[in-house]
Amino acid sequence: MNKLLSIILFILINFSIFPQENYQIIIEESSKITSVPAYLREGAYYLSLKDFADKFQINYYYNQAAKKIELKNDRYLLKVSSRNPFVVITDKKENSQETFQLATSTYYVADKIFIPLKYSIDVLEKFSGSIIKFEAPNKLIIMPGSLQTAMSEDKRDTKFDVSGLEIDEKANGTMIRLKSNKRIPSYASSFKEGVLTLIFRKVNADINKVNFEGTGGVVKKIQSRNIGNDFELKIFVGPEYTTNEVINAEKSNDILITIHNKLFVKKDKSLKKEKWEFDVIVIDPGHGGKDAGAIGVNGVKEKDVNLGIAIELGKLIQDKMKDVKVVFTRKDDTFVDLYKRGKIANEHNGKLFISIHCNSTPKKPTDANGFEVYLLRPGRTKEAIAIAEFENSVIQYEENPQRYQKLTDENFILVSMAQSAYMRYSEKFAELLHNEFTKHPKISSRGVKQAGFYVLVGASMPNVLVESGFLSNTSDAKYLASKSGRKEMAAYIFEAIKRYRDHYESEMKSN
Repeated sequence: MNKLLSIILFILINFSIFPQENYQIIIEESSKITSVPAYLREGAYYLSLKDFADKFQINYYYNQAAKKIELKNDRYLLKVSSRNPFVVITDKKENSQETFQLATSTYYVADKIFIPLKYSIDVLEKFSGSIIKFEAPNKLIIMPGSLQTAMSEDKRDTKFDVSGLEIDEKANGTMIRLKSNKRIPSYASSFKEGVLTLIFRKVNADINKVNFEGTGGVVKKIQSRNIGNDFELKIFVGPEYTTNEVINAEKSNDILITIHNKLFVKKDKSLKKEKWEFDVIVIDPGHGGKDAGAIGVNGVKEKDVNLGIAIELGKLIQDKMKDVKVVFTRKDDTFVDLYKRGKIANEHNGKLFISIHCNSTPKKPTDANGFEVYLLRPGRTKEAIAIAEFENSVIQYEENPQRYQKLTDENFILVSMAQSAYMRYSEKFAELLHNEFTKHPKISSRGVKQAGFYVLVGASMPNVLVESGFLSNTSDAKYLASKSGRKEMAAYIFEAIKRYRDHYESEMKSN
């Protein structure tokens, strides 16, 4: 669990200390100017190859464990390793290789590989087929015949719906990006004998550009074919494979496929019994102190409702589950940083993390009402994304809000992959909560949803976020402002905890 936490903290914190927003490499191409994040060392600028490939739509394969990246186009394959001055360009047409020795080594910073800009011009020219001029200290000028034209594979061919493939390997899985020229709303999937098969309806692909031969990660190879009007993708995975997700990339037609491995679910027979016993529940009353949260139509503050439900829930657990310890991230009207809430949970070796909140809408009063349960995954609806943005906005009150990386779809997937070991337990508890909420005689349950909440990222254990009604709704606000309403909410959550504990202990025994 400590290993998992360190990975999550690396993702959230190490990215924020890397000065990518302060240092940029300027690239001028056919009068168009763009920029790519840079690493500055002793006055010299280093280019992020991954960001460079993303910017110019170059297909690439990135292996985090080996700290290697490969960029490819129709003609060449460029291989670069971290902390190594030698780079290799393979001519696929001539079946030959050429090795370049840079004047200084490459660097590996914040999960990216950087090459020294000044000494890499020959390499970039060879790979791209373009004439490139360097202007000190941090500018590249790409002469016409343009980088996009020279890299014909990376310029999306509109004859095909799917025109390319990117592979990004991480310690806890692999992310595959299908470059698509149109929105693909749905797919069919199946898994059998180590092969994940995805079929995209009414989609055609440039088959030569969406195949892949693996190099030791969880994804062994990828084969594709067009079948009539459909596109079939077969992903061959190793025995370490666990689950997958397929989603539409934000602000793009691309498809993101995450392949999770068993890095965090390996059984350790040396673990003592108390390591898995259901003995600690962490209750997190959202907001607090200078952060009031949402304000109800009746003036009630979300921070007070959250704390009231949390205290009542804690009493129930302490009275009826005497062998279970209750840990609160706050027990009074104090402000607690989001990252510290997860840290508290981890330090107490929690087995379940419940973050309690209230919903609201910009327009007040509103007809929207009901309970919601959220899981830690990228939001798929505008409503879910808006709710996450509101709950995450608490960081404005923190001393160092820069510690949080913006949860774009791609970055968030890599964070949530680290929690894949707990997801099925989170899903089970969310299901049980929803089932309990449906028993309420007057307030409906709006179901289990998903969104990117910072507070759930740091809690290395099964976790959910509960939205216990709309403070912008007159009826919900009145219910949540009352002591009886808060006690009733706590009772519903407690019933779900009881059922979840039975399920969890049964699972642990069978394992």
